[in-house]
Amino acid sequence: MDKTNFNAEYLKARAPVFFGIAREARNLNSLRERLAAWIHQVRFDTYHVQEPVQGTEIIRVRDCSRFLQSILATRSDQLAGFSVARAIRDIARNRSRSDLKPGFYADLLHMLLGLIGEGPGTSLDDALLAPTDLTGREAAVERSRQLDELANTVWEKISRYTTGLDPEVIATRQARRRRVLEVLGGSEADWTDWHWQIRHVLRDPDLLRELGCIGDEEHATIRAARQRRIPLGITPYTAALMDETPTGRDRSIRRQVIPPLDYVEGMCKLREEDPALLDFMREMDTSPADLITRRYPGICILKPVNTCPQICVYCQRNWEIEDAMDPRGFFSEAEIDRALDWIAQHPALREVLVTGGDPFVMADGRLRHILDRLAAVESVERIRIGTRTPVTCPMRVTDELADLLAAYHEPGRREICVVTHFQHVYEVTPEAVAAVGRLRARRMDVYNQLVYTFYASRRFEASALRRLLRLIGVDPYYTFNTKGKDEMKAYRVPMARLMQEQKEEARLLPGLARTDEAVYNVPGAGKNYLRARQHRNLLSILPDGARVYEFHPWEKNITRVIQPYVGVDVPILEYLERLEAIGEDVADYQTIWYYF
Repeated sequence: MDKTNFNAEYLKARAPVFFGIAREARNLNSLRERLAAWIHQVRFDTYHVQEPVQGTEIIRVRDCSRFLQSILATRSDQLAGFSVARAIRDIARNRSRSDLKPGFYADLLHMLLGLIGEGPGTSLDDALLAPTDLTGREAAVERSRQLDELANTVWEKISRYTTGLDPEVIATRQARRRRVLEVLGGSEADWTDWHWQIRHVLRDPDLLRELGCIGDEEHATIRAARQRRIPLGITPYTAALMDETPTGRDRSIRRQVIPPLDYVEGMCKLREEDPALLDFMREMDTSPADLITRRYPGICILKPVNTCPQICVYCQRNWEIEDAMDPRGFFSEAEIDRALDWIAQHPALREVLVTGGDPFVMADGRLRHILDRLAAVESVERIRIGTRTPVTCPMRVTDELADLLAAYHEPGRREICVVTHFQHVYEVTPEAVAAVGRLRARRMDVYNQLVYTFYASRRFEASALRRLLRLIGVDPYYTFNTKGKDEMKAYRVPMARLMQEQKEEARLLPGLARTDEAVYNVPGAGKNYLRARQHRNLLSILPDGARVYEFHPWEKNITRVIQPYVGVDVPILEYLERLEAIGEDVADYQTIWYYF
């Protein structure tokens, strides 16, 4: 990727009229007015020329004009704490702006190029659906031929990702399992016992290195995390999914559980400065009773346990969890009963999400008690259980557990369903498939929530997962944009990339393989659906190239009092540089600039 053009001089050379107007403006208000008028005129001319403008170009003109006008607004300056208008005036007048980085110039450049019809083409140039003058059956045959080419291209890109069902991978992992058992002193019978798995959760960096799971850098990071009391845990089962010889195929699995050093340092800094900032979703403000969270009218969250057998680095509740399988994370029956009493006192609730922590770390007897109490509440018609054990400890989903859950599943009266979290095709294993099968055999649905991190964001990587999940009986449910937390920098992906993924990759799958919604979780409010632009507004581009968005809460048309949330994204250029560093051809992502 050539970054030499991401500077002030090149920007002015590519958009001379724009910067000429900015240079001649008497003051900032004049600049805003004159540029807004010019942008409007460009859009008007594009829509009213004699010769028809290509569809892609006219859409870009529409989008770029809208968002250029937005980022020039005074209100945007106030909300973002930075003035793009002033930066444009300084650039036009050759004033030094050392604060402006290549990421800023790159985003503004692409927006201006899109406005004047000179932006990059598509990301799948070798598989375009081309217009034709044919009609009738001939047109249909030609379109079918083009669709064949496009489908073959999609399959080629999906096939680059090795799954955990590949025979070679299965054989390798069987050898890994034998080594893990040998080091831990376990037997084959132990391996399939979920109690043994959670008793042997791995936390010690020396032991993990002995198992061939980590290298020296990861060893140092885990040691630092343990010394600073950062929650960490890896099940023996997951340890066997990690490659001893680095291939990159297990990158997503590793980064789920092994944090980078800046994450460890960031968590410690927040603990010292203001622990409340760790509660990104402001659950303390949406918890009307202990162990309860409620953000929406007909559903609440019940958290009867506050620990897991395996800790996801990017978990939104990692600030609450002390450690993997920490005894302090198990609440007493009396505490759980008080939360269940609260649910019984609120008949407006039609659904309860039982999560945590991971509720499947509790014994069957405790789960039965919770389900008995919830089933006795007449208004509750759906019990959803959030658990990652089908992925991290699939042997937990025993026939006995599946029978227990199925006993409360009464079609037409009450639904029991499971929501899990597969992150990558490399962790879809025969054991995980069997765990899902035990639930589906008892007529219970299983859904998946994907967290769209850097380590799952390459072209068609998420689509490969959706396709495979459907084939094993798991419905894609939500794809979450990574939380906008400072300590999560290594995991974050620009929102534009997730929108690009939805339109250019997921959209090419058959309908049942792309049933998930892409969402951004607004702190204190809940899910903001990324498919519709009326739920947000682009406010600004910061000096480093990070976009600033204003998110509108879901209840904006239901209540007169709304409080929008202003969130800072990660720079697109920085993300593309990271992709390039791991071997990706960033030309495949060139349309990312035009998703707002």
